[in-house]
Amino acid sequence: MGLALPQAWLLGLPTAVIYGSLALFTSILHNVFLLYYVDTFVSVYKINKAAFWVGETVFLIWNSLNDPLFGWLSDRQFLSSQPRSGTGPSSRTVVLARVRALGWHGPLLALSFLAFWVPWAPAGLQFLLCLCLYDGFLTLVDLHHHALLADLALSAHDRTHLNFYCSLFSAAGSLSVFASYSFWDKEDFSSFRAFCVALAASSGMGFLGATQLLRRRVEAVRRDPGCSALAMDGGLRGDELQVGREEAGRITLGQYLRQLAGHQNFLWFVGMDLVQVFHCHFNSNFFPLFLEHLLSDHISLSTGSFLLGISYVAPHLNNLYFLPLCRRWGVYAVVRGLFLLKLGLSLLMLLAGPDYPSLLCFFIARYASAYPCLHTYILPFTLAPLSAYSNRVFTEGTCKLLTLVVTDLVDEDLVLNHRKQAASALLFGMVALVTKPGQTFAPLLGTWLLCFYTGHDLFQQPSITPVGSVQPWPELPAPVPAQAPTLRQGCFYLLVLVPIICALLQLFTWSQFTLHGRRLRMVKAQRQNLMQIEPLDIKTV
Repeated sequence: MGLALPQAWLLGLPTAVIYGSLALFTSILHNVFLLYYVDTFVSVYKINKAAFWVGETVFLIWNSLNDPLFGWLSDRQFLSSQPRSGTGPSSRTVVLARVRALGWHGPLLALSFLAFWVPWAPAGLQFLLCLCLYDGFLTLVDLHHHALLADLALSAHDRTHLNFYCSLFSAAGSLSVFASYSFWDKEDFSSFRAFCVALAASSGMGFLGATQLLRRRVEAVRRDPGCSALAMDGGLRGDELQVGREEAGRITLGQYLRQLAGHQNFLWFVGMDLVQVFHCHFNSNFFPLFLEHLLSDHISLSTGSFLLGISYVAPHLNNLYFLPLCRRWGVYAVVRGLFLLKLGLSLLMLLAGPDYPSLLCFFIARYASAYPCLHTYILPFTLAPLSAYSNRVFTEGTCKLLTLVVTDLVDEDLVLNHRKQAASALLFGMVALVTKPGQTFAPLLGTWLLCFYTGHDLFQQPSITPVGSVQPWPELPAPVPAQAPTLRQGCFYLLVLVPIICALLQLFTWSQFTLHGRRLRMVKAQRQNLMQIEPLDIKTV
């Protein structure tokens, strides 16, 4: 009886909660990884510079290629057009395959995470192998998790409902960043290593438990055995989209790429998302630098660490507000509004200058309402540092919403090409292939612009933390007074001009994106027509 009650309670959890919990088990690992893996190998394992850059270069190539590779291996059987007399795999079969993959790859992700914190090979070799293993399993988990969003639900309401719980659990997982500060000590690494073991054990067991619950929930759904999951629509009428009429057969990678090249909404989306990925990683890479040079006179080191940690949590909390707006107004309108907000705030900051406090009350009202404990910290801030913080939070929040847009592109791809089943993981992988170069361009372009404008080289000045440093709030010697005003001004203009340029580019590309409103409703209706039975809606499950 003692175990019966917890088991019954777990089996009674809503499917959206179980799906969202998978984001928690990824987030508790990945945020700690991002903060500490560089500092661990540079400061603790003493990796040499050549081995570090070789590892990062190989990782860059692998990181760009593994998304489409794993997506292709997962979904290539879904690419052929549907024969009029045949049937495709059922939606339940596809979902169960993705859930089983998460049940294997989640614990392997946790094990690969552990490999960073225990020296078991020469530092350069361990760095290379750990990065590639971890990123490979992380890609597999992310692809199948995102693909489930498109496969479990079809309506925009249900997909935003699933994404709501992902944001909620991701915010909870980001709290591991705060806990890590208590254990991080480069001189005595044992306590931090034990902390990482606890995180990995929690994540691995969480993946096993959540996937088992989700598998049972899906298997319990009763389907009409006489129906196939997808069947060819008898004919297209009236306002329906003009879709391809290819003969049944296996589609090659070249044919699939040609199909994507003709998918106009996909092309406009990845153009916009490339800029978004660039801006997100630009904020992540340079946020500690902005804090140091725009806030160092106003806050303590512990406050800086707190702000850096809260910036990981705030985007997920903001999404809890944005997702209901998406249900009411649509994702397209909300994302366009966020681009306009980014442009407006940045222009306002540019006009105000780095030391003009007249609009400070706006930022106090915006963030004090969400974080009352920041009153004592925000009052002495200038407008520029708060712009850095709000800019990062809103930009990261937008990234979280774009997953919903990719699921709509999955629907349109299925309808346009009459797939046997939605190739969800493959399309997510192709989006990542095109947009991931933004991760590399962000630090390269940012450091070049700062050096060009101020003459300050981040890689040669010992007084500045390298871009992407994992130190939450490094203790640094005071900069040379003659350089401080110029470097501070350079940081300010980098802070406001990059968002302005990004917002203008994104508003243009987003205006060309047509998968919203009437066209989106038409696509979803035709996907329903292509399926003789209802999809695995989360309420049914």
